[in-house]
Amino acid sequence: MTKSDHTRCDLMIFGALGDLANRKLFPALYQLERAELLAEGSRVLALARHEHSTDDVRQQIVDNLRQRVPAEEFDQSVVERLVQRVEYRSLDFSCCESYPELNGWRDSVNNNLIVYMATPPSLYGVIARNLRDSDCCSENIRVVVEKPIGHDLQSSRVINDALGEVYAESELFRIDHYLGKETVQNLIALRFANNLFASQWDQNHISHVEITVAESLGIEGRWGYFDKAGQLRDMIQNHLLQLLCLIAMDPPSDLSADSIRDEKVKVLKALRKITPAMMEHYAVRGQYTAGSSEGKAVPGYLDEKGADKSSDTETFVALKVEIDNWRWSGVPFYIRTGKRLPEKFSQIVIHFKPAPHYIFDPDQKHLANNKLIIRLQPDEGMALKILTKDQGLDKGMRLRQGPLELSFAETFAKVRIPEAYERLLWEVMKGQQYLFVRRDEVEHAWRWIDQIITNWQDSGEPPKRYAAGGWGPVASVALITRDGRNWYEDV
Repeated sequence: MTKSDHTRCDLMIFGALGDLANRKLFPALYQLERAELLAEGSRVLALARHEHSTDDVRQQIVDNLRQRVPAEEFDQSVVERLVQRVEYRSLDFSCCESYPELNGWRDSVNNNLIVYMATPPSLYGVIARNLRDSDCCSENIRVVVEKPIGHDLQSSRVINDALGEVYAESELFRIDHYLGKETVQNLIALRFANNLFASQWDQNHISHVEITVAESLGIEGRWGYFDKAGQLRDMIQNHLLQLLCLIAMDPPSDLSADSIRDEKVKVLKALRKITPAMMEHYAVRGQYTAGSSEGKAVPGYLDEKGADKSSDTETFVALKVEIDNWRWSGVPFYIRTGKRLPEKFSQIVIHFKPAPHYIFDPDQKHLANNKLIIRLQPDEGMALKILTKDQGLDKGMRLRQGPLELSFAETFAKVRIPEAYERLLWEVMKGQQYLFVRRDEVEHAWRWIDQIITNWQDSGEPPKRYAAGGWGPVASVALITRDGRNWYEDV
């Protein structure tokens, strides 16, 4: 981030008193203010249905930031500067007659306008049409919407059609917050700025790839929402497929938004369909039962508060994904994600093929493939596992495996690593779309996911059970071991 990129913006947040705004948006705005990246004259209009005064809402923001900003980063003067930018208005989002008053807030101000819809997706089209029909806030506009964009291909098209009826694709910023993580962006630099990896990034040199996004928590009071979505829709359709695309895509012609997104779409188009006959060996879904987490007993999914005892919604998914193109022919991508797993982390493991001729101790041949481990959370960084000679006169040419490691927290100890929403808001303010998802990406991802959902529904087979605190159903281990491989944590 550089101070030379200041852009004056008016940020209009629909749903400004909700969970997303409290947890992510206002803490991100605070950090941008702290970094002096909010240009002089930039403003925030907080919108929600409830009757409050601006002073009341400002105080709520202050109280929220005291709870969520680390103590060592909290600065009262920064908070005061931020809240002075904020004005609050009560608005019935579904009532078109109340929208024209928003024009009064924009009168005589020529700032770029960001409309952030921190609302359920069912309101995206309603808000867009009401803004249009009231001739409200239509110039210099950028519209930010959150996932999920629908629950299948058809519903995603309904939402995207409603948004596209009012706004051009160049005005729409669809957020997948994983794309705002520093390490995810570093995937592009790692792959295309280092010929060491760029020249090795194909089926000739890579045997397989793992992507794991593990969550130690359960539903945490979100049972009603989650049960309608499930882990496949909630995590794989967006986060994990986006990671897969960044790993698998061909080099873009440049770093422009459409060049990068064009290459991601090519990957999504090349994903091999998982037919009903393939499901047993390519797809596993699970649902957690009672177990333990962090040393405490926890209930099963069907025993969570508000649960429907007959639900067959999955809380765990593991897939073997194949890409039908020249670069990745014969290279499986094993992806998995689940709730109530032993720990919370997200990582990618690239397994390189061993040298064609091995001359060392045959008992150590299993060590012979290098691994690149890219950790997205909680401790962001990268490690390249290489082989070296073990030290000592009695060791001969015994090998040992060790990491060449880059820990962001240690290497950039004096530089604060921005949270995803800070980066994403900053890119919206600059009008840069490369970290946001284009409509055709959403639709190709849903098209591939829908056929898996249909296969599960047609089979009538319930999700496999796994105890909370474990690594998912036994079948997820078989998914990879039948190919003579293991999940990285199991080695």
